[in-house]
Amino acid sequence: MNGSGGGRGRRIVLWRHGQTAWNVERRFQGSTDIELTGTGVAQARRAARLLAALRPDAIIASDLSRARATAAELAAVTGLEVASDAALRETYAGVWQGLTHEEIIERHGEQYAAWKRGEPVRRGGGELETEVAERAAPVVLSHAEKLPDGGTLVVVSHGGTIRTTIGRLLGLEPRSWEALGGLTNCCWSVLGEGARGWRLLEHNAGTLPEPVLGDDD
Repeated sequence: MNGSGGGRGRRIVLWRHGQTAWNVERRFQGSTDIELTGTGVAQARRAARLLAALRPDAIIASDLSRARATAAELAAVTGLEVASDAALRETYAGVWQGLTHEEIIERHGEQYAAWKRGEPVRRGGGELETEVAERAAPVVLSHAEKLPDGGTLVVVSHGGTIRTTIGRLLGLEPRSWEALGGLTNCCWSVLGEGARGWRLLEHNAGTLPEPVLGDDD
């Protein structure tokens, strides 16, 4: 679950996509392919200028358009190619997808409460959070292994997928993953490699604290 343990000084930056219309409406996206708003593109452009200063060595992204468009802004300023992978998509949440936060609580209140308690729940009949981690974390690790010593990988993905991946890479128990707060649009978290594996260096960085709009609020 952790890095190679050799303390090669590698970093993984997990960057959430920019704002979408469904984020603003507090509508659950999951694996639905929703594009960035104009604000989302501007967020990605601003964040890309900051992340470029980290001199990333590689960029990987979910194949959903909101993540690919976000990654494209960093590619434009770094000259790096973006490798896209469906394994980095957001959690598939079945019938929850397309519903607003209020509609989910109204129609699936017991399931929502169980999820918030940390129980393994197939929200809307979809994926378990552990299944998301099992598909996403190995992809992140395989790309991190290709980094040079001291290298930086940027992973452009989604709030839920990033949280489960961080939880898995840190070796946290799944029921405690909720303790990692959600990510604001176009903010990021940074994992650094130490002698005992990966550790969380920054979480939800990039702006002053803002409300988290999305599937994980």
